[in-house]
Amino acid sequence: MNEITSFDGTSPETDGANTMPHSVEAEQQLLGAILTNNDVYDRIASIIGPQHFYDPVHARIYEIAAARIAKNALASPVTLKAFMEDDEGLKELGGPAYLVRLAGAAISAFAVRDYAQMVYDLAIRRQLIGLGRDISDKASRVDVSSEPREQIVEAEQQLYKLSEQGQTESGFQSFLRAVTDAVNVANAAYMRDGGLAGISTDLVDMDRMLGGLHKSDLLILAGRPSMGKTSLATNIAFNVAKAYKRGKLPDGTEGSVDGGVVGFFSLEMSAEQLAGRILAEASEISSHKIRQGDMNEAEFRRFVDAAKELEACPLYIDDTAAIPIAQLAARARRLKRTHGLDLLIVDYLQLVRGTADNRVQEIGEISMGLKAIAKELNIPVIALSQLSRQVESREDKRPQLSDLRESGSIEQDADVVMFVYRGEYYKEREKPGEDDLAATEQWIADMERLHGKAEVIIGKQRHGPIGTVELSFEAQFTRFGNLAKSWQQTGGEQSF
Repeated sequence: MNEITSFDGTSPETDGANTMPHSVEAEQQLLGAILTNNDVYDRIASIIGPQHFYDPVHARIYEIAAARIAKNALASPVTLKAFMEDDEGLKELGGPAYLVRLAGAAISAFAVRDYAQMVYDLAIRRQLIGLGRDISDKASRVDVSSEPREQIVEAEQQLYKLSEQGQTESGFQSFLRAVTDAVNVANAAYMRDGGLAGISTDLVDMDRMLGGLHKSDLLILAGRPSMGKTSLATNIAFNVAKAYKRGKLPDGTEGSVDGGVVGFFSLEMSAEQLAGRILAEASEISSHKIRQGDMNEAEFRRFVDAAKELEACPLYIDDTAAIPIAQLAARARRLKRTHGLDLLIVDYLQLVRGTADNRVQEIGEISMGLKAIAKELNIPVIALSQLSRQVESREDKRPQLSDLRESGSIEQDADVVMFVYRGEYYKEREKPGEDDLAATEQWIADMERLHGKAEVIIGKQRHGPIGTVELSFEAQFTRFGNLAKSWQQTGGEQSF
């Protein structure tokens, strides 16, 4: 193999101490292989681009070759010569003869992907060094307008943006692979107790209707204030985290075989308030009592035992207010890398920040961003959403799809849209006057019928049926549960 010296005649390994990581030889071999056989370009186009080359002349050669190949035109030393005859950088390397030397010294095409990966890895190292220097320079400048906290956030965003690059497994896949994945999902459901393809919420009727929480799905959980959206989301988060078991998956890798690691973005309540709700449910002590500290010794012991049990649950809470969608995505990726992530919950969608000036466009950006997170991380994402006030003006206050605020984009991006509805809440506010005995009697009968019950209305499901799921609701513990059917209430026991 003929050796080609780098453009400055030095070896990258013996260059000055401040030289950035690079390998001119790897770039030369890669370009030579492309100019010799244009077909190899398709094998490396998803890995590198012109920006990854250290030598700017090499970057221009690659860019012109790639443009010609994209047009189904030949990229060779002869054809590239016409585009680069006046290139000053190429003249320093010997002019168009350098292109011929590149092609003549090229190795066989089998190693081209390894060289492309090497060029890419060295480019990332250079970007990391550059980013480190930027961080150092900004930190050393004491500027009133640039707070250290803001610099940390900015540096974190840049690092995550850098970590996203070079994901080469995306793009088209064969139908055989897609079918195999579908069969594996069906097999997992068949082998699992209860026949669920997704993660169980531990709410039997909801699981039966949804088939569990499916990977890459965006589920919208909507409702008017005081309907229990956050309570239901918290219950699901606790149930999934509590059931978490790690083991070997069918493909041989390690992962969650039951339950899962849960990330919870609580944009409205603090982490402490959210933990209080979960503790109320786990210890069966009223959240009001917990807040007031109004517990007897037995209740306090139960409360402490529940707290100890919850310590082991893989439930992670981020209570940053008004978090931008880009930062939310970055933090979700970091959680997946550091602790794993099987379910993400966002409470609630309208409190996330986008970049668009128009509110409807901003909501569209956020809903699209949440769906993108679900697909990229291959996890279900549950996003809570507010409903418009038009619900209150109707006689039947059960919500429907048109009640979603800025509903167009949310409804379009969601795989599942669910509404929480508690008739008891509205009926309680319709109490008639004491002098109307007949109406009062009817009201009491209606309250008894509705007491402790809630409905989850599935208004949209891309891969399954729509309908209503009835759940029990214990307001004092903010807990939803499985509603026992009449045929289950044998011997005075209820199935919860």
